[in-house]
Amino acid sequence: MPAYPIESVGNALRLLLLLRDRSNLRVSECAAELGIARSTAHRLIAMLEHHGFLRRDPDRRGYRAGEAILSLGLSAVTGLDIRARARPFMEGLRDEVDETVVLVIQEGASVRFVDAVETTRALRVGGRIGLVLPAHSTSAGLAILAAMTPEQLLEVYPERTLPARGDTPPPSWAELEEMLAQARRTGYAVAYTETDVDIGAVGVAIREDLGHARAALAVAAPASRLTPELSARLGEAAMRTARLVSMG
Repeated sequence: MPAYPIESVGNALRLLLLLRDRSNLRVSECAAELGIARSTAHRLIAMLEHHGFLRRDPDRRGYRAGEAILSLGLSAVTGLDIRARARPFMEGLRDEVDETVVLVIQEGASVRFVDAVETTRALRVGGRIGLVLPAHSTSAGLAILAAMTPEQLLEVYPERTLPARGDTPPPSWAELEEMLAQARRTGYAVAYTETDVDIGAVGVAIREDLGHARAALAVAAPASRLTPELSARLGEAAMRTARLVSMG
């Protein structure tokens, strides 16, 4: 037990741990399990729902795991496994195209850069490991979103609105759908000024055994080098590499 326990935080965490043994939580059950009043349990659930850790289950009149808790679990598992699996293929892709290759995993409506292999060229893009950005603002994130079904996409953006990044207004929902349609047509997504006005990248989703995509590869290059012709070449090479990672 911590020296200075915070009861409300402890109860919220204990409530989430109930999901280990059941797929649906009801207010009355949570109150009984935690030994707290129903009104207190309801407030805890409302706060967890607000932050995406729980979501209402209308079919069973309760709550189930939300996107935030699912993403945390998937990110932990995927981040450990996919890095080791993808690294040799990333190095091969880097050697083939002579540009920096990065690996990202989805975290809700964001993506996290979890690994990178950099080119040795003097003018190059850094790996940016640990960086978290809105999925729609990166080529790799767009590739992951493009691999989703319409239902999965709405789970990520239930209000059909995209988070802003700094002072830059986000695309509209219609603009996002057009970007995703383009990525589906070509098999890869292209984004410029991902983290800097001089950076562009080509992203490709890594599909898992069941066809889901929670990770993606991106080839990043200075925008001055990323012509449409080079983008197409990088996209083809990245798609070949992503298939090898999926099979690995």
